[in-house]
Amino acid sequence: FSPPADTLLSKVNKAGAGGEGSIMTRLGRIAAETGVVKLCTQGLVARCIMIGTLTAGQFGIFDIVMGALGASKFHFHDPAAHE
Repeated sequence: FSPPADTLLSKVNKAGAGGEGSIMTRLGRIAAETGVVKLCTQGLVARCIMIGTLTAGQFGIFDIVMGALGASKFHFHDPAAHE
């Protein structure tokens, strides 16, 4: 799950964050200070907006390309007509 890791990475790269010691020690201190819930929820709204926008954009591109190629998107068949 990347949001907590992204938040920790952003924090550990700031000068003096987590005090002295190895990277793992510093990450542990930062995680303890920040808290698990905040690590998981920080930036969540922005991520949801970003993913929603990217997904909508992909569907938009798909629709434009399919229309430009003249391809039909869905091939629904009436099962009763094939009996």
